[in-house]
Amino acid sequence: MEQAAIRLKRGEGRSFKAGGPWIYDNEIGEITPNCEDGGIVRIEDYNGYVLGWGFLNRKSTIAVRVLSRKADAVIDEAFLEARVRAAWQYRKDTVETDSCRVIFGEADFLPGLVVDKFSDVLVVESLALGIDRLKDTILKALVKVLAEDGITIRGIYERSDAKVRLKEGMERVKGFLSTPFDTKVEILENGVRYMVDVEEGQKTGYFLDQKYNRRAIQPLCHGKRVLDCFTHTGAFALNAAVAGAREVIGVDASETGVRQAEENARLNGVEDRVKFLCRDVFDLLPEMDRNGERFDVVILDPPAFTKSRDSVKKAVRGYREINLRGIRLVENGGYLATCSCSHFMTPELFTNTIAQAARDARRRLRQVEYRTQSADHPILWGADESYYLKFYIFQVCDDM
Repeated sequence: MEQAAIRLKRGEGRSFKAGGPWIYDNEIGEITPNCEDGGIVRIEDYNGYVLGWGFLNRKSTIAVRVLSRKADAVIDEAFLEARVRAAWQYRKDTVETDSCRVIFGEADFLPGLVVDKFSDVLVVESLALGIDRLKDTILKALVKVLAEDGITIRGIYERSDAKVRLKEGMERVKGFLSTPFDTKVEILENGVRYMVDVEEGQKTGYFLDQKYNRRAIQPLCHGKRVLDCFTHTGAFALNAAVAGAREVIGVDASETGVRQAEENARLNGVEDRVKFLCRDVFDLLPEMDRNGERFDVVILDPPAFTKSRDSVKKAVRGYREINLRGIRLVENGGYLATCSCSHFMTPELFTNTIAQAARDARRRLRQVEYRTQSADHPILWGADESYYLKFYIFQVCDDM
């Protein structure tokens, strides 16, 4: 039987040929009749030269997601297990693995699949039709590979409830992929204990990508007054408290997030020094400024203000506003930690936005360090979408 294949138009596929993980629908010239959405296809250049293998979905603008660039690759159980082994070995080489992202989609050459490990629980997010069909095989391989290192997985929960699945012609789903278990899981990170709710928490339940950025603020916080904006479940705030901050205020608009943050404070025995407020940060920061409040350390960890190119200008205004307000609240000689988790907010644009906010606040910034996402969320060159988190620490000085 003839192998299902797609053939690129002449001159198309430039991003893919430069290392990108996707082929778009308008780049394809031919699709063989036996191709099935979600199925594996051979990728051919306009002249028939084999460029690799991927899975097809004609319902999506991203028509092909690339699995291999080897002409002789065979996408079977052994292939998928090899991918899983490579992903796990990379984590063992680069990060602390008690809780970490084990599979990061395209950056681990398993496009559309995210797997987070929280202690002995796996949380899965499947975002593409083709990988959804391979998901069970991949998870079986992952459980096997972890067991070889003495790690027994007691449960797997699926959080494939992102809206992007609708673009793939898929329903949004969540639920157990194993025997049901208690979905509140305790983890330890940077010496801080958290209860992660893998069923009801945001995304997969907890943001692992900021692990080492949270640790980076600890040396700045001993004996200090700290403000943590967009605190979610209190992660930065608790790192500050555990590091010896004398007072920490965490702010989030989510009542659920604030309740979880308060629970985490009690879990770490720092509830006497940490207070959480359920407020809109954009309303609270000007109010604090008018009241003359000042902090030794201000942390800004907002959600992505833009998830498309169309809304970048609006996002810039949002980032400029919170950075302006945050900078104004920092004591002379104090510190600002600020970040963006939007891929579309490029490093250059984010840097320029912070610089404008500092000028408007009439304060000077001295860069302490620049960081990105933790290494278990690797940045794959050629796949710009995998580079999304930008994180700065500055010292804030009065103008001289």
